[in-house]
Amino acid sequence: MRYLLYLLPLIIFCGAGVAFWWALDSGRDPSRLPSALIDRPAPEFALPPIEGIDTPGLASSDLATGDVTLVNVFASWCVPCRAEHPILVRLNQQEGIRLVGINYQDEAEDAVRFLDELTNPYSRIGADPRGRTSLDWGLTGVPETFVIDGSGRIRYRHVGPIHPSEVESLILPAVEEARK
Repeated sequence: MRYLLYLLPLIIFCGAGVAFWWALDSGRDPSRLPSALIDRPAPEFALPPIEGIDTPGLASSDLATGDVTLVNVFASWCVPCRAEHPILVRLNQQEGIRLVGINYQDEAEDAVRFLDELTNPYSRIGADPRGRTSLDWGLTGVPETFVIDGSGRIRYRHVGPIHPSEVESLILPAVEEARK
């Protein structure tokens, strides 16, 4: 019985090692976070515009326009948001891409400075200073981008900054799928 007490930590350690090995070798992508909102209507919300920017605010009714919309959640204090911003500017220049933003837990002056410096690609921006609306979207961090179909349903969620290679492989295919 005493030997079992000495072997118990080794057995637990080996069991944990097998579990970690299985998780790493399972082929699952740990960066993919499922969303319970996929294929559901976007949450109901009405956000005011950012003070100091001549861009209207954003509401859920703005998403059910018949056109596919990209909703990008960003903040001026977010370094990955700054890195993905040129990609959003390019996406906005493509025909048939409508881009709107939710400014997450940000000061209006900081958001204005951010968009003045990097250019404003958004046709509408809702200010979410407390982050409540973003939480309704299931936000896990910024940036996140959602593809919304013409009826206002969430069709795709991209967690983290959009990399140039992901535009062609993930974002544009999701936009095309949402158009069907």
